[in-house]
Amino acid sequence: MNLIEQSEDFVSNLLKDKLSNLYSYHNFNHTFTVVNAVKELCKKEDVEGEDKEALLIAAWFHDTGYIEGYENHEESSTKIAADFLHTKGKSEEFIALVSSLILATAKTYEPKTHLEKIIRDADYAHLMGTEYTTTCELLRLELKNTGIVSFSNAEWTKENLNFLLNKHRFYTDYALRKWQPLKEKNLLLIQKKINKQELKAAAAIEEENKKKDKGEKPERGIDTLFRVTLGNHTRLSGIADSKANILLSVNAIIISIALSSIIPKLDSPKNAHLVVPTFIMLISSVITIIFAILSTRPKVTSGFFTRDDVEAKKVNLMFFGNFYKMPLEDYDWAMNEMMKDRDYLYSTMIKDLYYLGLVLQRKYNLLRIAYNFFMFGLIVTVISFVIAFKSI
Repeated sequence: MNLIEQSEDFVSNLLKDKLSNLYSYHNFNHTFTVVNAVKELCKKEDVEGEDKEALLIAAWFHDTGYIEGYENHEESSTKIAADFLHTKGKSEEFIALVSSLILATAKTYEPKTHLEKIIRDADYAHLMGTEYTTTCELLRLELKNTGIVSFSNAEWTKENLNFLLNKHRFYTDYALRKWQPLKEKNLLLIQKKINKQELKAAAAIEEENKKKDKGEKPERGIDTLFRVTLGNHTRLSGIADSKANILLSVNAIIISIALSSIIPKLDSPKNAHLVVPTFIMLISSVITIIFAILSTRPKVTSGFFTRDDVEAKKVNLMFFGNFYKMPLEDYDWAMNEMMKDRDYLYSTMIKDLYYLGLVLQRKYNLLRIAYNFFMFGLIVTVISFVIAFKSI
């Protein structure tokens, strides 16, 4: 695993474990978007080698400081990145470069170097995206939930317009050529929205704002929360399966080599000293494979529910394991019953997220055991081979 992959793994686990759910915008999804934007800009701006590596690592770490709060999060991010890079043996010059790139993402900073311009543009890549409006709502929700500022619909629309017109610009040639026209399309959408708002009477606007404040806005925030959390659960499950696959592949190779190259030679008395080290190596590999398989082994459930379960709101209709043996008519009836009951619907979604979390916890616990067996088994194997050869 190279340094960039290690950074991805470190940041994803850090944000999963320590980032508050209040940060609906500055979370793993935003970080992932920035990393992909950096990759695109590096390709188009001909940035390679150590500069590209520094940019990608800075992109992964640039918002990790939010685990310590909103204020001065850039400085906190540089400390987290520096501590991580020190453990990986990177030079002070490289660490200073990554830190300067993280600090370049500060809202009021004016980028000076080509690399700073790249990460700055990547940090605002969402401005040209097709999901710009949704992304803005995530930021608006975050600002409110963290107690920084609360905007009405009209205020937020004007704030977005002002930001796009007066407070933001792209710096790299590629972004100016390809992203600026897409940003301007979003700018036109914002302007049209403002025009519509200004056509309405003051009383109608006030009434509409009250309705949105009481109903639509919280519903949208709740939907966003569920969608983001489910996306994070799914992504973490994929990461766990990838880790298990790595362990399975590596240990399968170790066992194959041992069976084909080492074990046939153990019949000879002169190779008797290799029996114990080989046995230790095979046992540790087999145990590692067992735990890796356990972490990915699916759990089979009954696939049935009754009408009483639905009426008592006991069954989670969002998990396929609870209905895959049911007739379509029964499942259709149950889903319609659930959708009629707002409390049952949200309760089911919460249960689904909770049990997905339990599955993730089991996966990562088993993976931790597998990696520990693999690591300690490798160490003990090497030590036993050294002792065996010295005893000849």
